[in-house]
Amino acid sequence: MRWRFLHAADLHLDSPLRGLDRHEGAPVEPLRSATRRALIALVDLAIEREVQALLIAGDLYDGDWDDFRTGLFFHQQMNRLASRDIWVFIVRGNHDAESRITRQLPPMAHVHVFESRRGGTVDLPDSGVAVHGRSFSKPAVTEDLLPGYPPPVPGRFNIGLLHTSLTGNPDHDPYAPTTEARLIATGYDYWALGHIHQRQVVRESSPCIVYPGNLQGRHARETGPKGCELVEIEHGRIVRHEPVVLDVLRWHRLELDLGGIDDLEALARRIDPAFEALLAGEAGPGRAVGVDAGAASRLHCVRVVLRGRSRLHGAEAAQPGLLEAAVRAQALQQAGRLWIEQVRVELASPLDRGALAARDDALGEVLREVDRLLADPQALRTWAEAALGAGANLPAELADLRPERLDEASWRALLLDAEAMVLAQLGRDLTT
Repeated sequence: MRWRFLHAADLHLDSPLRGLDRHEGAPVEPLRSATRRALIALVDLAIEREVQALLIAGDLYDGDWDDFRTGLFFHQQMNRLASRDIWVFIVRGNHDAESRITRQLPPMAHVHVFESRRGGTVDLPDSGVAVHGRSFSKPAVTEDLLPGYPPPVPGRFNIGLLHTSLTGNPDHDPYAPTTEARLIATGYDYWALGHIHQRQVVRESSPCIVYPGNLQGRHARETGPKGCELVEIEHGRIVRHEPVVLDVLRWHRLELDLGGIDDLEALARRIDPAFEALLAGEAGPGRAVGVDAGAASRLHCVRVVLRGRSRLHGAEAAQPGLLEAAVRAQALQQAGRLWIEQVRVELASPLDRGALAARDDALGEVLREVDRLLADPQALRTWAEAALGAGANLPAELADLRPERLDEASWRALLLDAEAMVLAQLGRDLTT
């Protein structure tokens, strides 16, 4: 007997994308609709592959919504699966625990949401499969939920559905913590986990334990391919499990070393092949794995970081925003397939700062004064506040930049920015 299912998690349907108004030219509609389009792609895949079930391991929604259109859209997609006799099994996680929308929508055929008071089981004897799960009762579940799970059903392929941080992950809150050893001890055959947004095969077999990652990256920290896991069972054993990439837009962090690149033409020659490699799926740790269902139409959102020792450091200091404009101009050559979310300029001057600071001229005096201020945070604050004078009377919308609200790191960053501008103006003809 052959039985196929999709394992997905962390859909965060209609997750709010704040701050888009700060990005001029941002593709607002594709960004805001990405989680919905990824869900449509997931349902399309379930129908195309003729799976028997879809498992969602928590965080279907991104909180308790006032707008019922989110829930109604999900309901519509589930009806597509019901029309093909495809079961859907869901546990709630920390973001959708006891969601009001979920509670108030009418029941859906072939959709089973596991309760939170105790673990439950759905036995599918005709398929030889039993699915077990338990939902979060509140957003912050700090206890291990495994003790409440039922024992495996004899003669079945037993699947456990759980939203958990396992033993912890620095990028995620420590919810429903448990261990690999405890998952093994349940006697289940497959653990369908959620909560960690990067795909991870915790254990390959006996049991197979998998995080599929989230279905769609939502911001610049969720880089690389996203999707679900396709699992195929035959005669009670897993014969195949593989990731299927379904994200409709992809986030990237592209770091470029500009060492030795001293003008904008050379910068363009450095950027173009990097963009081409990224679009071809050849750049960095986000390279696609498994089956990629939407490569041709995908939008790529890129955070570019410029590093290295380059004379462009001085050009940027003299004309802030110059390098960002150059990067965005090159991105326009990619026919709308690529949007630059942000450009971070972290360049260093190629000049020998130590030699310059030893000079007996105005430039050397400035650098020695910078060193003195960097070594004494209180002296830096006193000097800066005195230098600002009336300029400290900022309007209300810039209140966060008032001198009394800046911490030591902010003062140091501002001082180094000022040094860079001085080097750009006074040291532009220097070669040391």
